Amino acid sequence: MTKSTDKIDVREIRRKLGMNQSQFWSKIGVTQSGGSRYESGRNIPRPVQALLRLVHIEQIDIEKVRKDDVDVAEYLKATNPDLYKSLKKEARAKRKER
Repeated sequence: MTKSTDKIDVREIRRKLGMNQSQFWSKIGVTQSGGSRYESGRNIPRPVQALLRLVHIEQIDIEKVRKDDVDVAEYLKATNPDLYKSLKKEARAKRKER
């Protein structure tokens, strides 16, 4: 992919967030120069695309994510999908209130 993750213009996301390259890319562990190359058309590796989506689109603070949290979510989703969907819906509504 060039310049985008799933047809999303990374430079445009950064500008809408009001961040310079250093601020934007450092949140996902990419140097400013590396981010500049991605914004100029260099292919963005899938792991970086995933981090971009989580941090800058989904607004998840990856420093707060723990493996135990992911394990619990996966367990709940597998064993009680209705409760998982309900909690997910409530969490989204709560997040929109902020």
